[in-house]
Amino acid sequence: MKTAVSSAKSTTWSLAFSDFKEITKARLAISVVFSSLAGYLLAPVSLDAFSLLLLAFGGYCMVGASNAFNQVIEKDLDALMNRTKNRPIPSGRMSVNKALWIAVLMTLLGVIALYYLNPKTAMFGAISIFLYTSVYTPLKTKTPLAVFVGAFPGAIPFMLGWVAATNDFGIEPGTLFMIQFFWQFPHFWALGWMLDEDYKKGGFKMLPTGKKDTGTALQIIMYTIWMMVISIVPVFGITGDLTLSIPAAIVVFLIGAVMLFFAFRLYEKRDNPAARKLMLASVSYITLMQIVYVIDKFI
Repeated sequence: MKTAVSSAKSTTWSLAFSDFKEITKARLAISVVFSSLAGYLLAPVSLDAFSLLLLAFGGYCMVGASNAFNQVIEKDLDALMNRTKNRPIPSGRMSVNKALWIAVLMTLLGVIALYYLNPKTAMFGAISIFLYTSVYTPLKTKTPLAVFVGAFPGAIPFMLGWVAATNDFGIEPGTLFMIQFFWQFPHFWALGWMLDEDYKKGGFKMLPTGKKDTGTALQIIMYTIWMMVISIVPVFGITGDLTLSIPAAIVVFLIGAVMLFFAFRLYEKRDNPAARKLMLASVSYITLMQIVYVIDKFI
């Protein structure tokens, strides 16, 4: 009997943890935390383990809160789409009130943790939540410009780490912001291309032309090129304390060239498999680029 009760409790906790991960989009949140930590490591300061832990915790809370608020706002639309109908709220596994409590609590914990680092970091974290939930989310059903708006909170994490380390916003975190800002467009348009039919069920307007056409593919190519250019700007010594060696710049450029290749393939093929390959290439790019930047600083 005790074994059965214990097993039931274990299953309940397991399901609750699984729903928590889904309401906060744990995989996305962890990738955002990775970007923030990379930005911190690039800053010209001595490393502090406690600050890194605060940044990781606060960053996860801010992203998790944004995603929880987003799923509360879009609960009815999520129920219409195949990719989201099994999320905790539309599936009925989690109440709206519980999701709101999670979102509010994570917002408070995130702001407090980031404020402990410094006020500027907390401010940018709060701005990120506001833009994502109050501007980007409502715009998704109204205009493709939602992706442009969403690129702002999406680009904050890389620069947030630098600000957390230095308590300063200048050309260095501004450059990190721009790299991730331009990266957002090919990444999300590739994702939007793959999921266009499903997005339309929820009324979302994610592609710049509204269609999976050459116009969208050309804009993906254009933004990929801009991303590549901005990513190697630090090699020219014009971005303050943010620097990049020539070998590292070549590696970053080549990684970007791979992503550009898949962008051209999408222009050529204009199908979902090509969009998926570009999306995966974009995920690889942002991760590898940040790793190259960090390694280059320490060698």
